[in-house]
Amino acid sequence: QVQLVESGGALVQAGGSLRLSCKGSGRAFRTYNIGWFRQAPGKEREVVAAIWWNGGRTYYADFVKGRFTISRDNAKNTVSLEMNSLNPEDTAVYFCGATLRWAAIQNAGDYDYWGQGTQVTVSS
Repeated sequence: QVQLVESGGALVQAGGSLRLSCKGSGRAFRTYNIGWFRQAPGKEREVVAAIWWNGGRTYYADFVKGRFTISRDNAKNTVSLEMNSLNPEDTAVYFCGATLRWAAIQNAGDYDYWGQGTQVTVSS
């Protein structure tokens, strides 16, 4: 079993930056692919970025390419999401999830574990 805890969400002005962290428990965390998703009010949860279990492969949604960077440190059981050039459309609750299935990395329904989420609010 894997437990995930997100942190780093905050209120930031447009154009600003934030760094989100996803802290996992247990050695099993290192065997899971980790995805960052976001969910705005009234909208479905959507994938933002994902990283392979060993960091060897990454995925980014088109709307964050060039602005967000995902990374992981398995020695610290942590996956980070560096977010730059934030705009109000990035406002959402951000969740990290764990899945063994890289082929389904964009599908929230294929994730086995989720954190509780962290709020990101970007003001204009």
